[in-house]
Amino acid sequence: MSISVIGANKRYGEFAALDDVSIDIPEGSLTSLLGPSGSGKSTLLRAIAGLDRLDSGTVKINGRDVSSASPQQRDIGFVFQHYAAFKHLTVRENIAFGLKIRKRPKDEIKKKVDELLDIVGLTVFQKRYPAQLSGGQRQRMALARALAVDPQVLLLDEPFGALDAKVREDLRKWLRKLHDEVNVTTVLVTHDQQEALDVSDRIAVLNKGRIEQVGAPDDLYDRPDNVFVASFLGSVSRLNGELVRPHDIRLGRTPEMVFPGPDSTLDTGVVKASVERVVNLGFETRVELKAATTGEEFVAQITRGDQNALNLQAGESIFARATKVPQLSND
Repeated sequence: MSISVIGANKRYGEFAALDDVSIDIPEGSLTSLLGPSGSGKSTLLRAIAGLDRLDSGTVKINGRDVSSASPQQRDIGFVFQHYAAFKHLTVRENIAFGLKIRKRPKDEIKKKVDELLDIVGLTVFQKRYPAQLSGGQRQRMALARALAVDPQVLLLDEPFGALDAKVREDLRKWLRKLHDEVNVTTVLVTHDQQEALDVSDRIAVLNKGRIEQVGAPDDLYDRPDNVFVASFLGSVSRLNGELVRPHDIRLGRTPEMVFPGPDSTLDTGVVKASVERVVNLGFETRVELKAATTGEEFVAQITRGDQNALNLQAGESIFARATKVPQLSND
């Protein structure tokens, strides 16, 4: 089912949580609402769900105006960061709960729950209680429970926010695979840029109650509308006055080593800089630098192979040049 939000406004006293927000979410897509705290992303999700009533504006699901409809009338599944599972029910009973209160036939419930247990990989844990599951397993149970009633739309509000980094990474991959299998229109609220880039078909970047830009992850990363989108959707540095991605900065021990090459889309000029700090981060290395003439600090991201070849050390002088800059559409 497609979702359309038109001219949405929501205020809490003097604070504008949503300021004339409009967005179209295509049927079957996985769209992330990405932004910092207070940007309006959760308020927008709750307005789609019917949990928050807009001051003005319209919410449509598959062309039907649901602005005045209750959450129950919208056929929406929810998963939140802190999911309130029934502690006294097993995994199987939790997933079946929504079907039972809708008085579905027993054989239909069994078939549906068996199918979902298999999809989310919890068949062997179906007799366990929530307290006997890991955090990742509880969130998979929560997604299965939300999907059990065949919702038109699945809304996820920071579902992995309370989990550690490795579990979040695993669940991101799992969520994308699950979405491709069930193909339900999904809206994910997150403040995690990597999460949005990893799982989304489309990303809407919000800031101060307004939508800054909507598009495919690659479009927003490579062609941001403005500095806010560029800096929020990935790391950026300033080099010779240009906004640059750290991985698009070439380093060398001589100016000739960083001269324009076949990978270059521009020549911002060679900058002499001092190495302030070198941090090895697994397969990559972050180099913190300071421009010799301006004192401007910036960061370059190079491969471990390049670092092994350069053997950069704090206190040394180095030369840097940007090979590419994001194409700001509106700035």
